[in-house]
Amino acid sequence: MDAILAPDIILTPSAAARVATIAAKQGKPAILRLSVDGGGCSGFQYKFGFAESVEADDAIAEHDGVRLVVDSISLDLVRGSAVDYVEELGGAAFKVTNPNAASGCGCGSSFSV
Repeated sequence: MDAILAPDIILTPSAAARVATIAAKQGKPAILRLSVDGGGCSGFQYKFGFAESVEADDAIAEHDGVRLVVDSISLDLVRGSAVDYVEELGGAAFKVTNPNAASGCGCGSSFSV
């Protein structure tokens, strides 16, 4: 496997703990995939899902045995980001703090560069 350890994307302890909890309940590997798709109200949108395995071109951030994987194309748009899990009055969700985003939308799930 030629996956790259990605020091330029971070999985926070809170996000790692949430991924581990969900993966254990579902009997799946603790691998969260972040990808970026065109669309959303600002041009690009974040997409999260659980992965069964790491792909050859994935960048990997790891915390406490939990992996965050990002494909090479999406990595260009999220390099330097942190993926966190936040619980707020409006609900709980994975959140990307992306220094590359020039603007975003109110829901926090889409951005432009």
